[in-house]
Amino acid sequence: MLKKSSLVLWGAALFIAWHGLLLLFLWSRPPSPATDGARLTAEVIRLAQDAETELERQKELLRQIHRYSQLWGRRRVPITPKSSQIPPRLSPPPPPPLTDAADAVLPVLVLACDRSTVRRCLDKLLRYRPSAQRFPVIVSQDCGHAETAAVIASYGDAVAHIRQPDLSDIPVPAEHRKFQGYYKIARHYRWALGQVFHTFRYRAAIVVEDDLEIAPDFFEYFQAAFPLLLADRSLWCISAWNDNGKEQMVDVGQADLLYRTDFFPGLGWLLLAELWDELEPKWPRAFWDDWMRQPEQRRDRSCVRPEVSRTMTFGRKGVSHGQFFDQYLKFIKLNDRFVPFTQLDLSYLKKEEYERSFLPKVYAAPEVKVEELQGNRRRELGTVRLQYSGRDSFKAFAKALGLMDDLKSGVPRAGYRGIVSFIYRGRRVYLAPPSDWTGYDPSWS
Repeated sequence: MLKKSSLVLWGAALFIAWHGLLLLFLWSRPPSPATDGARLTAEVIRLAQDAETELERQKELLRQIHRYSQLWGRRRVPITPKSSQIPPRLSPPPPPPLTDAADAVLPVLVLACDRSTVRRCLDKLLRYRPSAQRFPVIVSQDCGHAETAAVIASYGDAVAHIRQPDLSDIPVPAEHRKFQGYYKIARHYRWALGQVFHTFRYRAAIVVEDDLEIAPDFFEYFQAAFPLLLADRSLWCISAWNDNGKEQMVDVGQADLLYRTDFFPGLGWLLLAELWDELEPKWPRAFWDDWMRQPEQRRDRSCVRPEVSRTMTFGRKGVSHGQFFDQYLKFIKLNDRFVPFTQLDLSYLKKEEYERSFLPKVYAAPEVKVEELQGNRRRELGTVRLQYSGRDSFKAFAKALGLMDDLKSGVPRAGYRGIVSFIYRGRRVYLAPPSDWTGYDPSWS
């Protein structure tokens, strides 16, 4: 109670002191000639406006003091034995628990290196975010690239600019020398996420890289999906990305459609601090995204992903030297229609409800052959299912239909329980395993 009272008194004293100084300044001014009346009037108006702004700041400070004092009041002070002369002390309070998702702060962590085109990413983030307080932007820069640093600095207080301090080369096995960049990326991710969750003590974060452009409803999407991540422990991330999101393979008329996926998509994703606590001690030295896709990390958890991507990449230059970019990534359709996700019921994405509705829908769809799809035959059937029986048939069908055909630990990109949903020649197709599917086979990778 002493801590609570002293903080409230301190806030009140600060409030009174500010306005006392303002009055003292006005009273102490010498009388001005009549010719200076207009200038004095303008200055008084400016000071009044400053006072109003400061009043709002002080009110917010008092609200914060009240909120934290309630938290402290609920904490038990450890009892110190009478023989000890050391007074009991309270540790700093943790951030408020994420019980009210509507008021949660979701920082956007931008991972940057040596792309001065980060401006394109930051411009869209700042243009579309609905609130600077709810969605602070933190740019973490690796590489020490001066031109990129200057671009980030040009945004001033609109973004927080932090710099990865260790720019040294990393000792790697001889056969991995050409992969030095992947080791540095993993090191940067570990440091930056540590800053967000341990230093700044946020309870969740949206992660993007400097070569991503976002959709107008990017923030709306994450704000609406965030409560799912809190409520459904079978989820471990919310992603803005559809790996098979080429324009001709998605239904732009269903921009509000979301899926569960067993494949970790990345490329604009939301995670909780609790997940970072789990992953940080075993974080890999390189290839962090493929490591995330291993069964030991995924642990049968899923992500949420959209029908139409809420991010697109414009970064052909990078450590992957354009791998997949010319064939797939540059064709990804970026959603251009605002969907009011926070007004929609997304409970259908919870595991039990989703499997009750999605799986029967898939296996009720009539089965067709790949030749019939390619020949655009049997159009009267509408939504159809193409069944694969093993790794080789999956890859053959995926390649024939223009899907990404690689598997990570046996999981297909954008797949859920082995099912990949996409549009082919204007109709919905489910590329699916048999209905008695029992799980992924990591040897398929």
